[in-house]
Parts: sequence; C-alpha cells; structure tokens
Amino acid sequence: MLAMPSETPACPDTGRQHRLVAQLADMIPGAATIRVSLTGPNEVWPHPHATVKDQAGETVELGRTTTRIAARWILRVWPDVDWSRPHTLDLADATLNRSDLSTADRGR
Repeated sequence: MLAMPSETPACPDTGRQHRLVAQLADMIPGAATIRVSLTGPNEVWPHPHATVKDQAGETVELGRTTTRIAARWILRVWPDVDWSRPHTLDLADATLNRSDLSTADRGR
C-alpha cells in the first residue's frame, strides 16, 4: 500500500472494508450477510467458503466460483482475524463478527 509523506497509509482499512462491501453488494444483489469459513459443506480440505443470506434470512443460491471469490476477498481484507472459526460480514455496516456460537452457547 502506498504511503503519504507522513508515513500514514493512503487507504485506511475502514475505507477498504467499505469498498469491499460495495463490491460484494454489486456482485451479489440482495445479499445482507455473508458467512465465511474455511470449511465448506462438501469439502474434506480447508477451502474458502461463503454462505450468503438476504434480509429475510433466506439463503441466496450462488455458484461455487462466486462463493469462493467472495470468501477470498473477505479473508484478504481481514487478514488478522482467527479464520479457524467462521465469521459473518454484515453488508449494512461493514462489520465482521464471529459466528460459530450456537444459540444455546450464547447464554452461557
């Protein structure tokens, strides 16, 4: 990343995150959240995998290529996240949250 004379990065991370969200919203119309993990439902080895939901919480069906591209883009924008656990990106506010806790575990 290029730096300005003050050694400040030219593109702050939040700007990068918001640009990614805009690109994903254009690529996947109707998407509200994207859950990213390194374990797909039909994969033995770790592979970037994404599950997209709309505002109603319904799964948006996408091709394998689109889901892998979306997952890879998200992995690259948040490289410091512990990707051994799945995370969900909220496209409304560009926030990434851990999403592997079941509803029963959240109350404990």
